[in-house]
Parts: sequence; structure tokens; C-alpha cells
Amino acid sequence: MTTQTFADLGIVEPICRALAAEGYETPTPIQMQAIPSLLQGRDLLGLAQTGTGKTAAFALPILQKLAHDQTKRTPRGARALILAPTRELAIQIDESLAVYGRHLHLSHTVIFGGVSQLRQVKAMANGVDILVATPGRLLDLMNQRHVKLADTKILVLDEADRMLDMGFVNDVKKIIATMPRERNSLLFSATMPKSIESLAAEILRSPVRVEVTPEVVTVDRIEQHVLFVDQKRKRELLAKLLENPDLSRVIIFTRTKHCANRVSEQLEKGGVPSEAIHGNKSQGARQRALEQFRSGQARVLVATDIAARGIDVDGITHVINFELPNEPESYVHRIGRTARAGTSGIALSFCDASERSYLKQIERLTRRTLQVVDTRPLIGDTPSAAFAAEPQGERRQQQRPKQGQPRGGKPQGKSQAHGKRPGASGHAATAQGEQRKNDGGRNQSRNRPGSRARKRSANGG
Repeated sequence: MTTQTFADLGIVEPICRALAAEGYETPTPIQMQAIPSLLQGRDLLGLAQTGTGKTAAFALPILQKLAHDQTKRTPRGARALILAPTRELAIQIDESLAVYGRHLHLSHTVIFGGVSQLRQVKAMANGVDILVATPGRLLDLMNQRHVKLADTKILVLDEADRMLDMGFVNDVKKIIATMPRERNSLLFSATMPKSIESLAAEILRSPVRVEVTPEVVTVDRIEQHVLFVDQKRKRELLAKLLENPDLSRVIIFTRTKHCANRVSEQLEKGGVPSEAIHGNKSQGARQRALEQFRSGQARVLVATDIAARGIDVDGITHVINFELPNEPESYVHRIGRTARAGTSGIALSFCDASERSYLKQIERLTRRTLQVVDTRPLIGDTPSAAFAAEPQGERRQQQRPKQGQPRGGKPQGKSQAHGKRPGASGHAATAQGEQRKNDGGRNQSRNRPGSRARKRSANGG
């Protein structure tokens, strides 16, 4: 396919100028598919995950259409509404609007819970061109008559699957019921369960369907490993891994808020600067944690799945799944926090006996077998129950060191990069080198067409 520019897609000069200032030159696949249809006013159903550039895919046409339309704002109203499941994602979208629309005379604001509503009410008093909001707080302000959507002609539901997972479906339907029937509607979702199909059928009219497959792209760019370990020894293994300075900016995922707090506290006691982020944290605390992590003051961010949606931090070297997610799609979202802006990344997943079924679901979704790291050089020679239960076969062969190779030996040759193999010592690096041979070179195609580069594409998703 011939390389296209944003101007080729029909984006006007002021927006193209803003994109160029950020180094964005080449549209991503979802942007190339979505932007022309949205500029024509079509409804759209987009299957896309974080990291595909979907924010720019819907933000650029919305900004352009509103800039050309001279309709006046109404008090407490919004000409366009973007609904997002989490505070972090809503803030990120609002920041992207500020970047892309810097040369346009459009107003936008963001509404979310966990903070005082006073500033949000004030921001909506005269109305805005674009409102970005989480469903709960928006419905609350609507019930108080601080927000009116009777004249809102554009609706975007971003990460609709997560919105429904979080129990917002009734709030979303109540919000949509107050909007005009004649409107332009867009729905983006990483997955397409029956509930999303039903919602899409309700709110979209003859939509254009745009689908990208970031699971494949993400898999190719990220080295993925599994470490079999008993639950009670996971924190010990984590501490050993973090002795390696190559793990310089790390996100650790847990399934529960309680576990996130415990892991963060243990790391702090061990001298590893870390922050925890989850739904029980206040908005101020969550923003402070993100800033600490983004600035490098915190080496590790421990997060739950819901809290991590919308985190866009460059330079994350490793993602560690301290607990495997019970939904395989969440695994793809998690590991997608690394390998951003066209770089490579490493994902390590701890797996105990009770999580073996989750691992199988993940491997079925990603269509590959995760490479096994032998944990014995790190936490002793006693295999975990899950490790011992691993069946004979390909994985067992991967775990064995090469005949005649000492288990305690250092890896041969230079370590790679961002990079480097994920073990906390040369032991794991040696074992993984052997695994790569057994794997038949499956990790050779990281930079395939469609991977995004920050200096070449507008990746607002």
C-alpha cells in the first residue's frame, strides 16, 4: 500500500500542522480506515485496542467537523460527547484533543469522579464543544441539571467492552436516551462479546466496521515468558528479578486491589521505589502515582486491570503479570503497556498451579506458546508445585539447560538491549537463550508492517 499522509486522508492544514509538530507523519491502519468514513459523517464500529492510534482516529475528524460547523454552544451543553470507562483514559483523551486541536478555536473539558465537582460544573456553565467524561459522574451531573445533551450531535463510546465490564451499561443507556436520535455515533471496543454486539445494534445506524488485529502485532514486538512458581513464592521471585537493573521501568499487574497494595509495600520495604494504582485510590493519589512513575521517581507501578486502562507511559521496559488475568483479552492489554512507540518490550508472567487454565486461554488467544524461564537459579533448586506438574513435552525440553552447560554460568555473548533477557541474573538469560533456539526463531518478526512509531504516526490510543 502506498504510504499516505494525514492530508491525503482529508485532514485540514491546522490539524496537520499540529500533528507535524508532534512528529506524527504516517497514519496508523485504523486511522487510514476510519478517518475518511468519519469525515463523511458515517457511524462506525471499531474493533481496536489501546496502542493502535484509535484516539486520533476519532478525535481528528471530530475536531475538523466541529471547527467547520459554526453552530453555537449552548449553556451546560456539549456539541460532542466522548465516554470513557476510566478517569485515566478520559484525561488522556482530553490531553490528546488539546494537542491535535491547538490551532483550532474549540473548547473541551473532562468530567470524572473521585474529585470535587465544582470545577467541572463551572467548566460546563457556558457549554463546550467537546465533553470527555466517565459515565458515573456525567450521569450524576446530568441529574443535577449541570449538563444537558439535548443538542449533542456526536457520540463516541471508547473501550465499550471495559465500560460494560465495569457495570456502566445502564448509565450509558440513560445518557444516550437524552441525546438526539439524529446523531453521529462511534463505538470502539477491543473485543466483541454479545453484549457489545447488542449495544452496537441499538445505537449505530448502518455503521462502517473497522477492525485491526493488534494481538498479532503486539505478540511480535514483545518477548513473552512464563515463570512457574507457587503463589507463596511469587514475591520472593519478584524481588530476585528486580535485582536486575535492566528492569528499569516496570508495570506489575495484580488481579485485586489488596494484592496490589501488598506487592507495592513489599517492594518499598526492599528498597525498590514503587507506587500502587487501583480503584480505591483517590484521583489525586492516582495522578501522583502516575507522575512519580512517568518521571522515574518510582521504578515500579503496581496496578489492577481497571486502573491501568489509559496509562500511556513511554519507555516501559517490562510488564510483569504477578497474577495472570482470568480474561485472556486483559493479558493483551497488559503487555501492550510495553513495546510502545515502535520499541520492543518484555512480558513476564508468574503462573502457579491454580492459574494453568488462564495460561492455556492466553496461549489460545495469542496463538503462541509462552517461553518458559527456569526459576530454579533464582529462588532455589526446589521446583514449585506448578513447575513440577508441567507435562513432559515441548515446555519440559525448553526448561533444560544445554547438555554440558552449567546452570550457574553466565550468558554467552552480549546481552541485548531493551532488550536484554528478563532474568535477574545470567542464569535466566542462559536458560532463555536455549529457549529461543528451541522456539525456532519465532521472535524474529518484531518490526512487521503496521507497528507504530511515535515519530511517524499519531498514536493517541
